[in-house]
Amino acid sequence: MFSVRGPLALMTAVTLFAAGVPAAAQEADQPTADGSSIVVELRLEPDGTLSVEEQITVAGTEAIRRESPLRELAGVDVDRVYAVRDVETDGPVEAEVTERAFVVTADSGTSTLRYRVDGAVADLAASQEFRWQVTGDWNADLDSVRVSFVSPSAPQSITCLAGAPSSNTTCTVSQIDAGQLATAQQTGLDADDRLVVSVGLSADAVPATARYDENFSIARAFSLTPTTGVILGVLFVLLLAALAVPARRRRQDRAALRAEIGPVDVLLTESDGSVAFASPDGVLPGQVGTVVDEHVDVVDVTSTIVDLAVRNYLWIEELHVDQDVLDWRIVRRNPPDESLHDYERAVYTCLLGPDTGPDRREEVLVSELAGADTLDLAAVQDALYSDVVERRWFSVRPDQARNRWWWAGLGVAALGAVLTVLLAVLGGSALVGLGLIVFGLVVALDSRRLPARTLRGSRLVAQVRGLRDYLDTASCTDIPAEDREMVFSRSLPYAVVLGETRRWLGEFAEIDGAADGTPGLYWYGEDLGGASSASPDLRRFAVHFPSFLAELDGVLAEAGHLRSLR
Repeated sequence: MFSVRGPLALMTAVTLFAAGVPAAAQEADQPTADGSSIVVELRLEPDGTLSVEEQITVAGTEAIRRESPLRELAGVDVDRVYAVRDVETDGPVEAEVTERAFVVTADSGTSTLRYRVDGAVADLAASQEFRWQVTGDWNADLDSVRVSFVSPSAPQSITCLAGAPSSNTTCTVSQIDAGQLATAQQTGLDADDRLVVSVGLSADAVPATARYDENFSIARAFSLTPTTGVILGVLFVLLLAALAVPARRRRQDRAALRAEIGPVDVLLTESDGSVAFASPDGVLPGQVGTVVDEHVDVVDVTSTIVDLAVRNYLWIEELHVDQDVLDWRIVRRNPPDESLHDYERAVYTCLLGPDTGPDRREEVLVSELAGADTLDLAAVQDALYSDVVERRWFSVRPDQARNRWWWAGLGVAALGAVLTVLLAVLGGSALVGLGLIVFGLVVALDSRRLPARTLRGSRLVAQVRGLRDYLDTASCTDIPAEDREMVFSRSLPYAVVLGETRRWLGEFAEIDGAADGTPGLYWYGEDLGGASSASPDLRRFAVHFPSFLAELDGVLAEAGHLRSLR
């Protein structure tokens, strides 16, 4: 209800405002003798602070208490926050300001409460609004509440709501008087009801003091904001940069692999006319597998054992009962010397133990290697990775090159997961944490395809293609009869590691093992009924040798550490 009084009332209101006493408080009827009542004077200061003086009259003998909230819902997931300070009391009343409420306890009689409020004025589109819960949430009924409001500029409108927090019931009286005065009155306010006054003001009447806090919300935490968008954009650019490094390395590697290197001649003719096998760049069978797939695998160790036998460091012997192969014996033939690489010595030691001491063995059965404590292939793996770096086929160990990116990516993803939870709980931009998770996982997964080969290593892989072509197309008739066994034996470990074993065995199954002046293979023999001899029949060898490789692969795979590709 709005009304405008005559000139006399205007002069009275202005006079009372100048004296610091609101006119409505002077003109209002006195409370009934048997009921509690409150008279509230609101003064909006030029700096936007609200000064409040309450006169509380408690008619009964029991104290009454209220907890006025200092936060109210102002929108979706947004609270409007008020602050009460500079509290003064006079008479039987106590007041306390907590984090979320203004608590007042008034005893029987009349008391006065003074305090200041921050946050009561908010800017609107073309005006300002003053809003404050004047009283309410008492644990007892009130007979009447009177409110007067003065401000530096004339109020433009007033709205007074009394009742439950969710109701829109207006007060008994609310009006704008002459000058800067607005008044409201409520007859009867039930316990737990509240009385809220909103006053419209002209734009820029006083500085706006309203403060808003965002509440926790999963939807808001994962919503896209301009700031979040900028951060995610930066993460996307960083991700592209992080992916560009391995992508560039892969392009370089593929270009080197596709480069024409010309025919790879692995057969060399000596000055005396004999033919010998020579691997490209002097690469050994175990090194071939590691350079090609950038992993130390079981087949790399198996081919190394065969190569050590071919080079007369070991002797391999079939053990038979009747015509069935029972096992294979690996025998120490010559001790490891300076010609062997560290990883070859590690393989030799895994099989037969050290050169001296109680752990030295002269021979070992393949079946005995299964579950043996001495079969520590971790040392072989480390030595072989170090060896290919030393030969400058890799700039760093390939497992470490991948692992750096792998663990770095997982670390970023883990950080993103923690940040996502924290930001979601604290109401921040949890999308940033999700962006970090995606960034880290993509980098970690991409690292598995990161090549670590140097240019020399990539060229070697291209040369190995030529070696594979040789193993796939060579004919034993192209080699002098007396050199066939040696060329076959020296090439066989490379056929093992490159998957050309059966073709290579089949091609040389018909050669004469005695053509070089010695019966059978010089590095592989058979024990038939206790008599050991070289294998004169390469067709029989071609049938049994794949079983030896399969058995040895299985034993090495059980030892752990290495991948099995078979």
